[in-house]
Amino acid sequence: MSEHHYFKFTHAVIIAPMLAVLLIWGVFWIELQWPVNFNEFGIYPRTFTGLRGIFFSPFIHGSVEHLYNNTIPLAVLIASLFYFYRNVALRVLLLGVLFSGLITWAIGRPSFHIGASGVIYLLASFIFFKGIFTKYYRLVALSLMIVFIYGSLLWYIFPVQEDISWEGHMGGFLTGLVLAIFVDSKLPSTKKFAWEHDDYDEEQDEFLKHFDENGNFIEHRADKGPTDSESIKITYHYRKGPEEGEQ
Repeated sequence: MSEHHYFKFTHAVIIAPMLAVLLIWGVFWIELQWPVNFNEFGIYPRTFTGLRGIFFSPFIHGSVEHLYNNTIPLAVLIASLFYFYRNVALRVLLLGVLFSGLITWAIGRPSFHIGASGVIYLLASFIFFKGIFTKYYRLVALSLMIVFIYGSLLWYIFPVQEDISWEGHMGGFLTGLVLAIFVDSKLPSTKKFAWEHDDYDEEQDEFLKHFDENGNFIEHRADKGPTDSESIKITYHYRKGPEEGEQ
């Protein structure tokens, strides 16, 4: 598969992040319009009812600031996932939400864990590690960009702040790493130069013919001039001028 067909802009690149943003803002708007609080639908560790939060918690946020801080990274990372890894994007997203949620449920403090930050860590981790593992230049460049933009997020997989669910961040980070290792993603075929092919014959290479065995440049001419031993014959043709033609 060529790069043109692999890195292809599809409707999912726009629809997926837009849908995610509309859902998290829509849920928050419902909470504001009606006297309801969906926090109890978050992940509550090591309880049976807390398991429902695995799929509900990413859509629930405690404040406008919490929601705003998650909106842009979520949209950017989902768009990147569906553009650069479109053949596995949906699988990574669904499996990632499931397993990162289970990790949060297993190791979390006894409190409701809500927010899309776990998904953000999942996506950032997967995109970074997958690009490094593939060693494909475009995906490696994407990984470096992720580090440059979101590298500071790494600190928050540790308990550095009391009111932040570091367990959810840790769950997303570890899940992204595992999926980057085990989820197989097809890569575009890279263009090979002539000397990279198995049947390459350097003696037939037109460029190498310009060098001798010592590496000195030799100019080859398509039309060789006459040698010293060859005689040069020059033929002159004369034409009478106007004065010579007059009588």
